[in-house]
Amino acid sequence: MNLIIDVGNTRVKVAVFEKDAILSVLRISPEMIFEVLEKKIKKYGITNAIVSSVGEKSLEIYTFLNKRVPTILLNQETKIPFINKYATPKTLGVDRIALVVSALNSFPNKNVLVIDAGTCITFDFINAKKEYLGGAISLGLMMRYKALHNFTAKLPLLTPEIPDNYIGDSSEKSMHSGIVNGIIAEIEGVIEKYERDFNNLTIVLTGGDAKFLAKQLKKGIFANPNFLLEGLNSILKYNL
Repeated sequence: MNLIIDVGNTRVKVAVFEKDAILSVLRISPEMIFEVLEKKIKKYGITNAIVSSVGEKSLEIYTFLNKRVPTILLNQETKIPFINKYATPKTLGVDRIALVVSALNSFPNKNVLVIDAGTCITFDFINAKKEYLGGAISLGLMMRYKALHNFTAKLPLLTPEIPDNYIGDSSEKSMHSGIVNGIIAEIEGVIEKYERDFNNLTIVLTGGDAKFLAKQLKKGIFANPNFLLEGLNSILKYNL
């Protein structure tokens, strides 16, 4: 049994895998992490674990786990099954590494663009030759709402909402239209660029806002909320 921990910017995901099958997924606050990990280890008889973190608690969680089961702390030195052609490989986020591995395992020998709609929106591309070429990083959905509120005098902080018309007839509706339609146009525009340059492109949408955005996208995509967790499990197995 494998224990997978993904520490994001706002939430922690804890998953249990038996080989390639997900048995359990929890999304929790960082304050609950150690209590949850202890329970998971006892309940499932965990034998190995991996920690991926873009936050500051990674070393603390790794130390806690490694005293109980063999644990990998994912970083840029961890063995991976693809050729990393990123110009600055030591700056490549561990979340993006896991997404690329998941793409490689789920769609072998194909050109794959992974779009992760979380706190940030990331685009990551791996080609059919197992070469990771890079991608892009953009503002996430909630980050755009917060930016309009924080950097203006009067615009409110809104909860994301799908606009009923691209022409907003109030300030709030104009914000929803600008943000949501802007993100959709951005994503579809990026996809079109990749489609022009790479044949038989497979597109995967994942992340916390994937479900919200998928309803608006016209492009054919695979939506998988657990894509990153699956990639972490694959990395763990690759390093055993």
